[in-house]
Amino acid sequence: MFSGICAKVRVSQDFTASMPEQILLQGKILGTEEFLLAGPAEGRPARSAGEDLLAGRSQWMTLLCEVLPRALLAELGLARILLGSSGGGQFLVVLPGTALEAAEDFLNAAARQVADLSSHQARLVWSVTDNLGDWAVIRKRLNDGLLRQRHAPLADAGVSAFQPFVRNHQSDADTYFAKELGAKVREAQKIGWSPDNPAKVTPGQGKHTWTLTSNLSPDGIMLARHAAPSDDGKTAAPVQTLARRAQGRSIWGVLRGDVDNFGLRVRRVHSIEEHVPLSVLYKQFFAGELEVLCSLPEFWRKVSILYSGGDDFAVYGSWDALIALAREVQRLFHRFTEENLKDYPGAEGKTISMAIALAPETYYPLASVYEEAGRNLDLAKAADKDCIYLLGRILEWRHLNDAAELKDTVTRLIHDFRMSRQFLYQLRSIYRHEAYADVAGETQRTWRFQRRFNRILSGTRDREFQKLRTHLITELVGRRSAEVKLRPAGLVALEWARLVTEV
Repeated sequence: MFSGICAKVRVSQDFTASMPEQILLQGKILGTEEFLLAGPAEGRPARSAGEDLLAGRSQWMTLLCEVLPRALLAELGLARILLGSSGGGQFLVVLPGTALEAAEDFLNAAARQVADLSSHQARLVWSVTDNLGDWAVIRKRLNDGLLRQRHAPLADAGVSAFQPFVRNHQSDADTYFAKELGAKVREAQKIGWSPDNPAKVTPGQGKHTWTLTSNLSPDGIMLARHAAPSDDGKTAAPVQTLARRAQGRSIWGVLRGDVDNFGLRVRRVHSIEEHVPLSVLYKQFFAGELEVLCSLPEFWRKVSILYSGGDDFAVYGSWDALIALAREVQRLFHRFTEENLKDYPGAEGKTISMAIALAPETYYPLASVYEEAGRNLDLAKAADKDCIYLLGRILEWRHLNDAAELKDTVTRLIHDFRMSRQFLYQLRSIYRHEAYADVAGETQRTWRFQRRFNRILSGTRDREFQKLRTHLITELVGRRSAEVKLRPAGLVALEWARLVTEV
């Protein structure tokens, strides 16, 4: 796959070498998060979490940066091989200098409709520079142009900047996102675009159309769009159905992931020949692997994809499936970076952090849980790299595996030896006592902790029970420790076991 991308770049260089003047155009969508989190125009329906609206908005944001550069090249009559990279909220194309004015007109029309459909929460901006000099210099000129538009969006607007925005009927835009996109995109074979609506994508029809695929294709658009089927198999399952399919307690949630220091990794490449393949590699991983994973038997009825980007993704579904999915994505991503980034020095772009947020009630707005997952992800990335925020704690991935084993031990004590679930709350109280002791500067001797622990887990003298109890004490406190220092993975395991065993 990587050699095929490099071949495309070389052919693109040969093709553009004959142009009298080359320019690079980089486009970017700003305000994506604010747009996704904006509520519906008419409020939240009484028995809906708004998943159709958020899914439609996510698909629009994802497809916009795929369709616009392809439509631009098609409208200008240029070869599709001039598309450098696309997706993840931005795109890069190579154009002849004579096409600059037409490209500006095209993007201006699209930008106006982007602002209209999003009620000025999302913006399409772009930057243009000559394809001359070192790639680091070219990239800096492109980024400086985007920064000027980000921080001074009205610099070139003139007198019109002082005119009030004409707010459109947002309910019509919400209908477009929820009804025209959403489920229709998940079922469509092709996506279309027409110049009459330059910022709209239409499933199945348009002046120009492209095939939707989960694999890398020169003529298609990669899109991860799996949705868990409803009980009748005709539509996507609502969140209340996904919650009922969870093991133990009926809860749904949102999983979000983001590559650590991806921007720094991209900035360190030395040429466009490295930049384009690297961007495509990450995009293909998230679009392809996520689609395959969600189609596996343990996930396909429990999770639905919101979006996959150039370096991030979001999924919602049953709480237990989200934890298992996070572990699988991290495992595959680790293998992916070992195979494809072994020649790149440094750890940037080679680790991934994730976060899970659980809905406090069945019909809680999906956008609110998505926002909380984003906050949790920010906390995880600020605390460390290559970690996950789960059930109120930040864990390294290797400690998540420890938490999973401890959870299995606790659930065995409950199911096989008929331990009361009350002992879970007693064990959690030990963590609260430890937290108070830390604040007061006190220490607790291990033997005292073990005596208290033995009172909680007193009962049968069965050898297997004693073995499990000893293992649980050892894993919570650690081996050869004179003073108690409870592991964060233990608290996650206890909460995890509580959710599994709760009916």
